[in-house]
Amino acid sequence: MNAIILAGGFGTRLQSVVSDLPKPMATVAGRPFLEWVLDHCLAHNVKKAILSVGYLHEKIIEHFGYNYKGIELDYAIETEPLGTGGAIRFALESSEGEALWTVLNGDTLFRSDLSALANFYKTKSADMVIALRRMFDFDRYGVVQVDEAGQVQSFLEKSYRKEGLINAGIYTFKADLLQSRFANGQKFSFEKDFMERFVSELNFYGLVQEGYFIDIGIPEDFEKANRELLS
Repeated sequence: MNAIILAGGFGTRLQSVVSDLPKPMATVAGRPFLEWVLDHCLAHNVKKAILSVGYLHEKIIEHFGYNYKGIELDYAIETEPLGTGGAIRFALESSEGEALWTVLNGDTLFRSDLSALANFYKTKSADMVIALRRMFDFDRYGVVQVDEAGQVQSFLEKSYRKEGLINAGIYTFKADLLQSRFANGQKFSFEKDFMERFVSELNFYGLVQEGYFIDIGIPEDFEKANRELLS
């Protein structure tokens, strides 16, 4: 299994703790948060990971080098921000179109079953599978609506909800899904310009999974991650 990890975040809302680091390198429970994400990949037999980096990428390369506990590491270094979609497309440039990849966020830990995503992808003959997680009493995330078979019908904007399925930021698809639709180096949002634009044209499926979930994007959840991952 191959993975792309988006690790170029600025950490604007975490400047008090990551003023001189990319957001995924913020120390959480005594370790760079990116180590927690890579350990999750390791537990699911990921053999190669491309880290999509930009801001202060030297800090990440200096820390991890080109191997992490047996996972081969490579780097896709952006010279200017390309957006989430552009970053993924850039990381895929050297990949053969039929290669299957799983994309994860470097500032989010969702202990989902990555192998189950790949199996679901094959079972459904999907164009892409999105890891979904059921949440309660939230307003930070949009909601993904799926039918009984799990096919994605629509993406709803962020608003307060008592309950709903959120996009947990993990995606499985083949490289040519983006390579055939966007130019390398093109700046675009994976969520807005790809997922929302093509939801009625392509076969997107969502797989609801359980497991620990934390997004360190705001100070409250950063502190929560420090407490919970210690235990």
